[in-house]
Formats: sequence, structure tokens, C-alpha cells
Amino acid sequence: QVKLVESGGGLVQPGGSLRLSCAAAGSVFEIDVMGWYRQAPGKQRELVAAITSSGVTNYADSVQGRFSISRDNAKDTAYLRMNSLKPEDTAVYYCHTRGFSLVAEMILDYWGQGTQVTVSS
Repeated sequence: QVKLVESGGGLVQPGGSLRLSCAAAGSVFEIDVMGWYRQAPGKQRELVAAITSSGVTNYADSVQGRFSISRDNAKDTAYLRMNSLKPEDTAVYYCHTRGFSLVAEMILDYWGQGTQVTVSS
């Protein structure tokens, strides 16, 4: 079992910045990918950014150049730095991780509880 604890959401004006953090807690689980998804009202959940254990990153076109994902493997923590925020970035942001469970001996996915990001003047 892996628990993801998110922090850093809130209200920010257009053009502002926020940093989200996601800490994974759990044993017997080898984390590979950590990332962030978001879901706005009435829309499907979409990938925002992801990073592998070796540091390979992937971004949605809509956030490329504005958002930056990083991780501290020693702390099993991922960070999403969001700059130049726009009203259309408003959504609930969910942390996600995928890895190998040494107990179940299979690849599993886990999700955080979500954190609200609102971009508004």
C-alpha cells in the first residue's frame, strides 16, 4: 500500500506561481513514474507532467515551458513548479505514481486525494 500526500495548492492570480509537492509513503514498492494529472469541472482528467525514476520528463502541450516537474528519489517526493499560471489551469490536481509492488509482484497505480488550484483575479 502506498499513500500519496499532496500539498501546495491554493488561489493565485493570473501570471502567478505555485509549487505542488507529493510525498509517497509506503514500503515494498519500487516507484518508477511520479506525475500530476488535473481535472477541471466537466472535463476529463488529463496528464499534466510526469517524471521517471531516471529523470525523463513528459509534459502536456498546454503547460510546456511554464511548468516544471522534478523529484527527490531519496525522499520519494515529486514537485510541480507552475509558473505563468492562467485561469484555464484551474483544476483539481492529482498526484499519481506507478511502480512495482514487491508484495503483489505486479505493477500498480496509486493516486493522491487531489489539491485544488484556482487561478483567478
